[in-house]
Formats: sequence, structure tokens, C-alpha cells
Amino acid sequence: MAPPSSIQFVDAVLSYNNHSALSYTDPDQKLLIRDHLLSLLQEFPCFKPSTDTFIHNDGTTVNLLNASGSLQVSHSSRPVPLTIWLHQNYPFSAPIVLLSLDPSNPILPHHPFVDSSGTIISPYLETWCYPRSSLSEFAHNLTLLLCRHYPFFSPTSSIFSSGTHPSFMSKMEALDRLVATLHQDMAALQTRMEGEIEGLSVLQVEMVKRSDTTTCVLLGLEHESMRLKTIVRETTEKADFLLNWLRANDLNSVHEVEEPFEAADEMSKLVLCHSAEDLSIDDVMYALDKALEEGVVTFREYTKQVRNLAREQFFHRAKVIKIKELRHYT
Repeated sequence: MAPPSSIQFVDAVLSYNNHSALSYTDPDQKLLIRDHLLSLLQEFPCFKPSTDTFIHNDGTTVNLLNASGSLQVSHSSRPVPLTIWLHQNYPFSAPIVLLSLDPSNPILPHHPFVDSSGTIISPYLETWCYPRSSLSEFAHNLTLLLCRHYPFFSPTSSIFSSGTHPSFMSKMEALDRLVATLHQDMAALQTRMEGEIEGLSVLQVEMVKRSDTTTCVLLGLEHESMRLKTIVRETTEKADFLLNWLRANDLNSVHEVEEPFEAADEMSKLVLCHSAEDLSIDDVMYALDKALEEGVVTFREYTKQVRNLAREQFFHRAKVIKIKELRHYT
């Protein structure tokens, strides 16, 4: 039987003459609350009833009944202190159960039935349904859960009793085991996913660096392409000017062009030869530019040939400059 003092307290706060402004307004609801709470106090005399203000997560403030006490979950561990709050819609809404937090004895991380704030999240509460569910039955179920999964640091806190054959387990016990297994799997999966996300973040940084490098290379190639197009345009203009001059002088072939130009001496002949080679390389480069635009040659082959021709052209131009310098001194 529940302690007389507890019975008197419950009857007083739920009576019609009480003006404590509890958040239970329906008389039938108060009768159900009285029956469930006294049944809990009868089976667990260590719990004491009281009233207090409760603040929900959305900031709503209500005055609720609660029962505070400790569950002796095993002979080898300390009792688990907790408070059971009766929701303003009880028994149609599940009670709110909170562990009494102690800084010297913190809650185990990743506990399957207790979150970091100390709130109980057992399957019994999540599947709460009146009239099947009750406070006393919940307390018995919670005792079994915390016996298998002690919430605080303890030598036996991580031991899960697996000696019971499945055929002797109740449906709720089987559900509790399933939830615990799923919770452990989810914790392991979350750890693995965090590692993979960290690795992908490092890879993303590297890809951004490579993207920046590629962008710089493309900008450089675009600038070089514009420079080459400018050279081609200038060379084309010079070639057109030369062809117009040839037409104006009735010189229609390359062989006819060679006749009016005769070297006066060996140095002039060398200058004429190297200059011709220089201009012929310009023509070849122009042809290469056209071939690149039409896709006849690849860009790699194009750059290779241009470098070789530029080197040879530089050699011819240097020879012309050197011959002119020698002529000046002589």
C-alpha cells in the first residue's frame, strides 16, 4: 500500500477545494491520475509525490504533478535517481521522465535510452497508449532497461544481458533490445560517416586548388591565343601589302620576284638569304595558325612546331643584325 502521507497529498492537490491551479482540469482525468499515481507509489514506495512548475521545450509553462525517487536496478550498482512528470494531457500523453543529473557522475555518451539532457526516451514511452500503458508498468519496464543499460559510468554500465532466451522475452523486452541494437549501430554509422565527411572535405579543398590552377592555365592559354591571332593578323596585312605591290609592278610569280633583287656583294647576299628564310618562317607560322584553327594539327603539335620555328627565325634575324654591324664597322 502507498504511504498514507503520499495518499493524503495526492488527494489534497487533486481535490475540488484545492486552488493550487494544477494544469489538470477534467475531473475524470484527475481520477485516472490519482489511480495511476497511487499504483506507482504502492509498488515503488521510494517515490514521493509533489507539484511544481514544468517548462516545455516550446517555452510553455504548466503546473504538474510529479513523483521523484530512485530505481534500484541491480544489487551491484547505485540506485538511479529520476523524476516522473505527469503531462497535462495524462494519461493520453506519456509522462516526461528525467534523470537527476549529478556532475560527479555524468551520463554515459550515446546511451540508447537516455539523451545528454537526462531525458528518458524508451520505446515504452514512444509507444504509450492509454489504457494499455500505466505508470507502474512503465517503472517496471524502465527498471529492466536500466539494469541492462546502466546510464552512469560503472564497471557494468556497458554490459547487456544476453542470457535470456528469446522465447522467454516479452514483446516489450524484445523491442527494447532491438532499439538498443539499432542505437549502437546508428552510433557506429555516425562515427564512420563523420570520418568520411572529413575526408571528403579535405578532397574538396584539394579540388578547389586544382580548379584554381586549371583556371590560371586556361587564362594563360587564352592570352597566348589572342597574342598569336594578333601576330597572324599583322602578318596577313603585310602579306597583302606585298602582294598588292607585286601586282602593281606586274610581278605575278615568285620566280619573277627574284630577278629584280640582286645582291651587290657576299654580305648583301647573306642578308638577302637570311631575310628570305625569316619571311618564309613567317609564312609557315601563318599556315600553322590556319591549320590549328581548322583542327588539322593538335595544340600540342602546334606549340612544338612554333617553338622550333621561332628558334630558327631568331637565328636568322641574329645573323642579319650581325652582318649589318660588320658592314657598319668596315
